[in-house]
Amino acid sequence: MIIVGALIIGMAGLATSNLRQEAEKQQLLNIAGYVATKSLELASSAPNANSTSTVFLDIPTLIGAQRYWIRIANDSTKAWVETGFGTSVFPSEHRTEIPLGMSASGTFVSGSGRAFLRCYSSFDGSQPEGISLEIYGDR
Repeated sequence: MIIVGALIIGMAGLATSNLRQEAEKQQLLNIAGYVATKSLELASSAPNANSTSTVFLDIPTLIGAQRYWIRIANDSTKAWVETGFGTSVFPSEHRTEIPLGMSASGTFVSGSGRAFLRCYSSFDGSQPEGISLEIYGDR
């Protein structure tokens, strides 16, 4: 009877742990979507002049009891937001695209102050040269 009880308690603990991990992964994906949306809003509202706009990102300090990181990057065709748990940034399969061609850079690690998103709009007088986004922390 004691062995069966211990097995049931162990299985219930494992199931609870798996549910918590899935909820934390989903929250991390939601943060990536939020940053991508804010990036798109900021880039779409950039004036056709040399200007800089900055917004505060309202994101949690921790997910569960874990720190996490956010990186924005781009290649020649698209920009994206990557996220992961921990403080070491590495390529992640969790990417959320930003559906605009732009330059994107920077990394924010939770627990390092508040997160900000900065947008630079450059203009040469006749044609916009491009939009650059940067994510950073205030520390």
